[in-house]
Amino acid sequence: MKRHLFSLLAALPSLAGAQERPNVLIIIADDLGYGDVSAYGSQTIQTPNIDRLARGGVCLTNGHASSATSTPSRYGLLTGVYPWRRKTNILQGDAPLIIGEDQFTIARMFQRAGYRTGAVGKWHLGIGQGHVDWNHPIKPGPNEIGFDYSCILPATVDRVPCVYVENGNVVGLDPSDPIEVSYEKNFEGLPTALSNPELMTKVTWSHGHNNTVINGIPRIGFMRGGRSALWNDENMAQDLLDRVFSFIDNQPANQPFFLYYGLHEPHVPRIPNSKFVGSTTMGPRGDVIIEADWCVGQVISKLEEKGLLENTIVIFTSDNGPVLDDGYNDQARELIGQHDMNGGYRGGKYSLFEAGTRVPFFVYWKGHIRPVVSDALVAQQDLLASFAHMLRQPLPQGLDSENHLNAFLGKSKRGRKGMVVEAVGRLAYRTRDYALLPAYKGAKRNTTGNEMGIVDTLSLFNLRDDHMQTQNVIGKHKRLARKMQEALEKEKGI
Repeated sequence: MKRHLFSLLAALPSLAGAQERPNVLIIIADDLGYGDVSAYGSQTIQTPNIDRLARGGVCLTNGHASSATSTPSRYGLLTGVYPWRRKTNILQGDAPLIIGEDQFTIARMFQRAGYRTGAVGKWHLGIGQGHVDWNHPIKPGPNEIGFDYSCILPATVDRVPCVYVENGNVVGLDPSDPIEVSYEKNFEGLPTALSNPELMTKVTWSHGHNNTVINGIPRIGFMRGGRSALWNDENMAQDLLDRVFSFIDNQPANQPFFLYYGLHEPHVPRIPNSKFVGSTTMGPRGDVIIEADWCVGQVISKLEEKGLLENTIVIFTSDNGPVLDDGYNDQARELIGQHDMNGGYRGGKYSLFEAGTRVPFFVYWKGHIRPVVSDALVAQQDLLASFAHMLRQPLPQGLDSENHLNAFLGKSKRGRKGMVVEAVGRLAYRTRDYALLPAYKGAKRNTTGNEMGIVDTLSLFNLRDDHMQTQNVIGKHKRLARKMQEALEKEKGI
């Protein structure tokens, strides 16, 4: 609600007897829904490694991304600022970095507290200054906004360039085969999914994904060159894990670390490694969720192997709600009626309804957190202020991040009084039990199998009693609706 300057505070009682600077690992999945993990009760999929975090720590049932799409929600997590203030949108693969080099970030906060910082995996916050030359060091990027080490996918798995960028340099690039990227027009003579459909040997496109074909998969955007640097989709999970392991293995013994690990699953294209193919009855989408769960288990095992698990806070969450058909014909839509990826809530990715931003959210700290299920209202952007409070680091004016460390550590079930959530430029207001939505036509397409629908007028929904947001109760709670509308307008500066 209000934006605060958080004061320096004494060390918290919750840290008595423990090291005051634990390692912090944030694992953020890509398009994973509230119902896509078995910790919330799903009987159609089993995610034992993710469940270990939920059942051994704080299982948050009212935790939110700040947006129902990827770029904005990641911006909110890293900066502690509502993404709609920056008017963020889903970025192309060659978009410039949208976080300013002088902007405060969660990585900078950890750096100032003496941490070594790293970012591995999906990025999707832009890189460079526009019109990127991929054949030379690329700046600015993660390293210019607070990360000591980075190895990233510049955007998404379905967008070119299909290369890893490590500390500003494309991994494995042969200078004699330079990379060219365009999101405006194709390069002369370069085949595409439309001109050469026989190149699509892994998956075919349903909408939008019909440009350059790489590794048998049609992508968004045009790319030529860089053949030695191209990633292999089947090996991506292991590639990124290797970078995570290397970061942990190379950590100085007396220095804590902060690591932001962006899983690429279950975002399209869903191409699991062969050892996960057929691991579920849900096709590629189910299989890559199992692959993501395996990745989580591998990281936990690495921390155990290094003797670091009891001194590492692990946060697992997702950047937004789930999606089925998002550009490829991969049979994900056949899940309708078999698997409830929304966990009983309405909407999904792109949607202002609840499943757009209510996401899996677990906090695990072995030996320091007693297992608890909490319905505290919290948001990903609150991690910044909460860890700043824990580490006694000052914060600048103008952040939307709030300190809810006690809620994250399971010492309190009191979270936010309210917050703004966003989907494709539209804003709603949430309290612990209620959602106030404007007149709203729903997402552009039915992405998860349940009806997105239309909200004809300003509507208030009681989420405790009405998960599917079908009953507008504004007539019964006019005063509450008015207060929520005033709170939203105050945040917007109206």
